[in-house]
Amino acid sequence: MKAKICGITNLEDALMACKAGADALGFVFYEKSPRAVTKEQVREIAKSLPPFIKRVGLFVNVDTDYVDEVCDFCGLDLAQIHFEASQDFFDSLKTPYIRVIRATCKEDILKYSGEYLLIDAFVESYGGEGKRVALEWFEGVDCSKIILAGGLNPDNLKELNGYGFYGVDVSSGVEASKGKKDREKVEAFVRNSKLDGRL
Repeated sequence: MKAKICGITNLEDALMACKAGADALGFVFYEKSPRAVTKEQVREIAKSLPPFIKRVGLFVNVDTDYVDEVCDFCGLDLAQIHFEASQDFFDSLKTPYIRVIRATCKEDILKYSGEYLLIDAFVESYGGEGKRVALEWFEGVDCSKIILAGGLNPDNLKELNGYGFYGVDVSSGVEASKGKKDREKVEAFVRNSKLDGRL
């Protein structure tokens, strides 16, 4: 599985996650989050990252112009749209994006099944609370285009064996404190994400 480390707030953590083997890093452009960063901070971090690492911006309740402007300024590869936006919103984005489904029931995860999706548990704060999606919802579902988020940590990734998720996304599950990553947890999370089917 691909592994994304989200809620990166500083260069030290970003480089540490890259060294651990993360495929993507996430930056939160949501001012109410304890992991919120400015576009100036992210631009400095992003330009110091090694090649082949996906740089992802997380956005909540903003317009397309803002998403495109921030992603262009920071040199980001992908916009993670973490709110219920209209199809017109997605159609007008210039930046490549991934749609987030904040799931409350199995029917939610079946929406937009033809595209790559990030499935997270519904929380009022738009993530980062460690709440898990019910795994039984994915039984019998093609998960090859699903990135699972919410409540994951290095120790529970083995529960995902056999589902065939495209990737996993973690924030609070690898933190020492809000906004600061724990090196050992990040390393274990990335390592275990690559062991799908072998744990």
